[in-house]
Amino acid sequence: MGNKRGRERMVNSQPFLADQPTVVSKNRSKPSKRHQQQEQMISNNMSDKILKEAYKQQKEIVDEENDDQNLNIPSFSAVLHNEDEVEEDFDDFAGFAETHSQINDYEDQINEEDERLLDAFLSKDAGGKPMDKLDNKVIEHYKTMGKVLSTYTAGRLPKGFKHIPSVKCWEEILHLTEPEKWSPAAVYQATRIFASNMNRMRAERFYKLVLLPRVREDIRKHKRLHFELYQTLKKALYKPAAFNKGILFPLFKSGNCNLREAVIIGSVIQKMSIPPAHSSVALLRLAEMDYCGTTSYIIKIFIDKKYALPYRVLDALVAHFTGFLEDSRVMPVIWHQTLLSFVQRYKHELRKEDKDNLNILMQNQRHYLVTLEISRELNNSRNRGEKEDDSMMLSVINEPIQEDRFDIPEVPMEEDD
Repeated sequence: MGNKRGRERMVNSQPFLADQPTVVSKNRSKPSKRHQQQEQMISNNMSDKILKEAYKQQKEIVDEENDDQNLNIPSFSAVLHNEDEVEEDFDDFAGFAETHSQINDYEDQINEEDERLLDAFLSKDAGGKPMDKLDNKVIEHYKTMGKVLSTYTAGRLPKGFKHIPSVKCWEEILHLTEPEKWSPAAVYQATRIFASNMNRMRAERFYKLVLLPRVREDIRKHKRLHFELYQTLKKALYKPAAFNKGILFPLFKSGNCNLREAVIIGSVIQKMSIPPAHSSVALLRLAEMDYCGTTSYIIKIFIDKKYALPYRVLDALVAHFTGFLEDSRVMPVIWHQTLLSFVQRYKHELRKEDKDNLNILMQNQRHYLVTLEISRELNNSRNRGEKEDDSMMLSVINEPIQEDRFDIPEVPMEEDD
């Protein structure tokens, strides 16, 4: 019985009170366990602060809703996404050199009211019918953005710029930013965004109205192309159909493309990979244009890429060259070099009548070095649809080599002294 009583636990009849002083052992260093901690009650002052903050936030939400209803802002087709979901490569741009961003003071120029106005301007609840006139605050916002883009070198782009391709009247908004005054780095970033987010039709408009005039102006002014603008042309080729219709065809159809511009554009085409279908369309359109020396240069670059071209494109190129049968002009060397490249690459895919017409052309247009090479390629090739004589080739290959063991040539030997 004594042992049983000793094992019984001593239970205090009075509950433990937190206000009573307790004795804490000096050797105890561990914090008290969670089940031993008492719940702390929030004081009245803290409760008042929380209620005031909640009331303040509720009032701000109501005021914003009332302001959004009173603003006369054009509505657009909204396809916005969360800022955190946008790819970081559009915002964080380290630049092509070790430069610093020049838009640190942009947050001071555009306050919170403008930011809120922009969010309402690009609201998801907006309709798809643009109004005739933009709000004055929106116009000032994008004009300020244009000033920032004129000095942009690296870093984050202004907020709202990457949403321009999503709105319906993007051309009017883009005009407010004055693209002709953008820095080369801003043009590069804009091309990255527009080429990725726009369809083929809109990207073509951007290339034709913004990128092509900027590239030609930079070449004319500096006699060379800025490196970032050169990278921009390479980035624009990620939409080859828009590149052809927005840059390549308008440039050579204008008739005033100089050799420097053709060499720079040709360098981009030569270094980048272009799908064969788009290259075939480009050759077909270039062959149908009025002749210019720079056109022959670009045709030669496409031919040297060694694509398997359709017969329609080959016939168009033959018609392009045979169109000079009655031409009395002395053709430049690049024209002869382009014809030589064409004959060397596709001589086995030409018809017999096409080769006859080209031989007649060589009698009228001669070059003392290139014409003989073209004639040799035409005469030593099979026609379209013909096959090589396989039996003759096999007989030549399988014919045993006969040697005369006694027919040994004399080998001169040095005489001993």
